[in-house]
Amino acid sequence: MVNIGNNLSLAYKNLIGIIFKIIYGKVYFLNNQNYSTKIKLYQIRDPKISYLKKKKYLIYKIKNGRVSTDYVENVAIIDGNRIIDKISYQQIKGNLRSAKYNSAIKKGTPYIKKKFRGRVLSLTQGASGHSNYFHWLFDILPKIKLYSEKFDFKDLDFFYTSKLLNYQKKTLDLLGLDSIKIIDSSKYRHITSNEIIVTQHPWYHKGYIMNEVYKIPPWTINWIKRKFLPHKKNFYCNDKIFIDRSESKFNHCQIQNNSEVINFLKGKGFSSYKVGQLSFEKQIYLFNNAKIIIGAHGAAFANLAFSRPNTKVIEFKPVWHKNLVNKKISKVNSLNYKLINTPLIKKNLSSKGDIYLDIKKLNKII
Repeated sequence: MVNIGNNLSLAYKNLIGIIFKIIYGKVYFLNNQNYSTKIKLYQIRDPKISYLKKKKYLIYKIKNGRVSTDYVENVAIIDGNRIIDKISYQQIKGNLRSAKYNSAIKKGTPYIKKKFRGRVLSLTQGASGHSNYFHWLFDILPKIKLYSEKFDFKDLDFFYTSKLLNYQKKTLDLLGLDSIKIIDSSKYRHITSNEIIVTQHPWYHKGYIMNEVYKIPPWTINWIKRKFLPHKKNFYCNDKIFIDRSESKFNHCQIQNNSEVINFLKGKGFSSYKVGQLSFEKQIYLFNNAKIIIGAHGAAFANLAFSRPNTKVIEFKPVWHKNLVNKKISKVNSLNYKLINTPLIKKNLSSKGDIYLDIKKLNKII
């Protein structure tokens, strides 16, 4: 019965795909850079705003373009029926690929198309861009900065992104952009508009994200700090802080002996904080006020962008976890960064987390 149900579900999806291909047409990959006259490219020439080896960002303006997203791995930016490479997003099993691998090539755009009148800045990307604190700060908001290098916000009508969480609304409010309307990409998976603006990703251009994130350009860190640090909200907090990640819904980078770590650090004069329970402005203050920050790898460490030079940072993560973004933020921000790589945890214990922290090793590095 299960196989029959699965086969029926697959047949239904295929039928829907065929119907939408008839309505909206097949999507093709454009092998060359000979774009139609509906596409205009703008290059950001400011040498301070570049990536990799001083490469210049491109911004695309597409007249009557389309955006289609499966809300997980694929975002297709389409001119007519041709998908546009470099700005379409297809992270297939964690690996960022060429637009010729975008699901729209095979499946078309199997969602009802919604027309919006005006100019839309597309901010949507894969699932990482929906609610992750780090990716919002370092992927999504820098796209807004890139837009501002060539265009005026008074001419912008919509942001195309997922439904905003409170902290995301707050960041737009602090940037003075709360009046720009939001098109919810979870509700409208396929849109068209008079003008669609899409920037290149600020730093992720190929391969696996853990291998690329260390390449985050310094301008993004400095811009985030410059824009939001003045809005920190003073509250009573310790300057010796432990980031308690146990509030996270994710199992990775969780500490098996979390209570032991908290009790040990309490004896050393630390206070523990579940950062996600603080307002955005208080998170800024917490990290800016701190003299020493300790915790397992997680999105909360994006706030290292607000820390003062020479702040001591001790991060721990499993030895297999190759993400070095916090080392990069610390380097740009002149922080005193130390890393503890923890050994692999046996599979039968992994349900409790994938980090077991040696208290003696922590004591020695403090």
